Amino acid sequence: MIEYSRFVLDNGLRVLVHEDDSTPMAVVNIMYDVGARDENPERTGFAHLFEHLMFGGSINIPDYDEPLQRAGGENNAYTTNDLTNYYCQLPAENIETAFWLESDRMLSLAFSKKSLDVQRKVVSEEFKEHYINKPYGDVWHTLREMAYKQHPYRWMTIGKELSHIENAQLDDVKNFFFKHYTPCNAIMVVAGKVKKDHIKQLAEKWFGPIPSGKKYERHLPQEPEQSEARVTEVHAQVPVSAIYKAWHIGGRLDKSYYVVDLLTDIFGEGPSSRLYQSLVKDQQLFSGIACYHTGSIDAGLVVVDGKLSKDVSMQDAENAIDKEIEKLLQESITEKELQKAINKTESMIAFEDMSVLNRANSLAFYELLGDAGLMNNELEKYQSVTLASLNENAHSIFKNTNSNTLRYFAKG
Repeated sequence: MIEYSRFVLDNGLRVLVHEDDSTPMAVVNIMYDVGARDENPERTGFAHLFEHLMFGGSINIPDYDEPLQRAGGENNAYTTNDLTNYYCQLPAENIETAFWLESDRMLSLAFSKKSLDVQRKVVSEEFKEHYINKPYGDVWHTLREMAYKQHPYRWMTIGKELSHIENAQLDDVKNFFFKHYTPCNAIMVVAGKVKKDHIKQLAEKWFGPIPSGKKYERHLPQEPEQSEARVTEVHAQVPVSAIYKAWHIGGRLDKSYYVVDLLTDIFGEGPSSRLYQSLVKDQQLFSGIACYHTGSIDAGLVVVDGKLSKDVSMQDAENAIDKEIEKLLQESITEKELQKAINKTESMIAFEDMSVLNRANSLAFYELLGDAGLMNNELEKYQSVTLASLNENAHSIFKNTNSNTLRYFAKG
């Protein structure tokens, strides 16, 4: 049980405090309710660009990293299609340094042309290195565009195309910031060797005066149900051919989420999974294969991806996957497989909860979902998954009309 207290500042900033005296450290985690799904389709990649810009100096503090390092701290950030998260960890006695730094960049970034030029170049290089010049780098661009026709999950966090970042102007960037990076669109979690009353004083002092901003209301186009199988073929200079198959599933708050999580674990997570045992170990058709889901807040995807072994044809590889899916649907999952997956999940939850940094991140994420207390009920929800629900969900997901297949051929 992760205990926490919660209060909301007058400007709408939600603050959660998790006290843990077993560590000398403190974590300040700020999660903004903005991700790549909230971007203009003609100006994508902005949420990720901001992950970089937020370290480029704020209105009163030209350098974020140096004062934090002097206080013995370290920081990082990440962006997804759903959210943006910034976190720092430092000795608890220096926690006010984190409040000073984080509040100033929530108040306003410095917004210089120089900072934008530098970060735009960094992100453009990242786009080229990881998504244009890297083998298989365009897989998720292709897969998302094939699976999503309406919903903004159809582009990746890095952006839909390089030109969107290359052409980003200072006014575009400012508008995006003041629309999303506001107290009423943020959650702050403070965890570690801290006391709620002290954190409340610091929050009022440093964040209280920041203007609330206007609460961002999300109205995203929903993806219509897919009614026919989609197939795309790509030929590229890659070491070996590969195949990717994706099927639509419900979102993170859908009651089927825990069922799907265990289903993908049993079917294709790790060397003991069905796909690996059959297609890698026994038949040696693939050098590696996995099944996983995107875990996104809105309706996501279950994906099977595999690299073909040398001299195996695409047709044989695809047929073998289809055969394993058919077997899953016809023979069902056993009680032993289900229990093993639940035990593995229980161990993973326990391991993640050992880190105060992970606890802070989880509290912020569940608060973003609507209730931080949900994180304390996770295990019960996995334990309540039945064989019948696994079978039912497998049949509703792995339909041909719900499938998106990317055949990725190695040239030559």
